[in-house]
Amino acid sequence: MAKTVYITRRETFAAAHRLFKMELSDEENFKLFGKCSNPNWHGHNYTLEVVVAGDVDNDTGFVMDLQELKEIVKTNIIEEVDHKNLNLETKFMKGMIPTSENIVLGIWDELKDKISKGKLYSVKLYETENNYFEYKGEL
Repeated sequence: MAKTVYITRRETFAAAHRLFKMELSDEENFKLFGKCSNPNWHGHNYTLEVVVAGDVDNDTGFVMDLQELKEIVKTNIIEEVDHKNLNLETKFMKGMIPTSENIVLGIWDELKDKISKGKLYSVKLYETENNYFEYKGEL
């Protein structure tokens, strides 16, 4: 019987964003999104956790090489978001309101086909020390 092991890669990044809908006025956006709709942007120091689930390979003892997972996350996510404006500079967020809910969905979509061993299990994003958002794929 296979035993599933979960491995996690944690990364941090800083990014700016603004929650707003173009078709609304600044006043309407403020009513909808509060101070997060500041026209001059605001930022967060995010912590990202990417979890891969799988069976332990008999030859290596790994679910997946953590160095490979690190490179996948850094290349496909961190380089795209770190010290960037998520509204303007992040390709996978184009056309989306960059809420943390949408960011975890975007990160999932960027990573789901790039995991070589095991399977992407979850993406968790800490926006503050008190708030985090997690996506585990379709239920």
